[in-house]
Amino acid sequence: MKTYMTAATAALVLSVTAAQAWEPTRPIEIVVPFSPGGASDQMARTIQGIIQKNNLIAVPVVVVNKPAAAGAEAMLDIKAAAGDPQKLLTTSTGVFLTPMTTKLDLSWKDYTPVAMLAEDAFGLWVNAAAPWQSAGEFAEAAKASAVPLKVGGTGSKREDQLIALGVNKVAGVNTVYIPHTGGGQASTQLAGGHIDATTNNPAEEVANWRGGATRPLCVFSAEPIPYTEKVTETQSWNDVPTCASQGLDVQYQMLRGIFMPGGVTEEQQAFYVDLFTKVAATEEWVEYMERSALLPAFRSGDDFVSYLSAEEEKHRAMLDAAGFLVQ
Repeated sequence: MKTYMTAATAALVLSVTAAQAWEPTRPIEIVVPFSPGGASDQMARTIQGIIQKNNLIAVPVVVVNKPAAAGAEAMLDIKAAAGDPQKLLTTSTGVFLTPMTTKLDLSWKDYTPVAMLAEDAFGLWVNAAAPWQSAGEFAEAAKASAVPLKVGGTGSKREDQLIALGVNKVAGVNTVYIPHTGGGQASTQLAGGHIDATTNNPAEEVANWRGGATRPLCVFSAEPIPYTEKVTETQSWNDVPTCASQGLDVQYQMLRGIFMPGGVTEEQQAFYVDLFTKVAATEEWVEYMERSALLPAFRSGDDFVSYLSAEEEKHRAMLDAAGFLVQ
């Protein structure tokens, strides 16, 4: 007995076959360009947990931290892995800042953009026992201090330092910036009273805020963070004022995204776009976004590439103004 396949059925079979033609065959390695405990690390481990809990792929996911040289170690590792579809890079605006502030032969165009998952706000954080109740009071204290106040953050010549320099310029103060290997370390130093403030993002400070060791004076975003569930007994993210509303008009938001090495196929790229679309749709991801005060901003394909191109030029101008631009 002969079985005949209609053209429509044949097309469907070919479509399904094409869609399923590539899948990872060994563990996926998510490389984090910062030390454990920071926001990038938290995001990677949240993704790892969501993928495994929901059985989104058949292979394990491994998170590897490579924080050396303010993230350059991780970027060089992924560049050297060209053609390897089993490796991913979690990234922020460091994908622009590291190449522009070093003589390393790196560019975000060396990699394959997969998806932008969110945007991250930053805040001006102080020790809970500090006397300042607003950004204005902090600025006045910085002006009056005989010794420059110490502001901590992640890495040198990166987002945190650019924000700190912005504060200095707008407020007319001269704080000294103290770099750390990650936001978790900076938060620990703030909680211990070893520095006066941080420009950490919410995920890096929320544990110490909830525990009563640190607190935010303001956030460097155009609007208050929208989440209204209480983080402490008295405050939600939405209760934290913008820095601009307190006379400190410094604004900055950072991408949170995923890249693959260069030299991979469109089919392999499409697999991961689909995977992260599924991740972003899970209840666990929505909860993580609110817990970390991340702003929804999913992009992929040409939309993501256009965003990257525009952000690269914006950061080039910021680095040039700060005197950090090398290339």
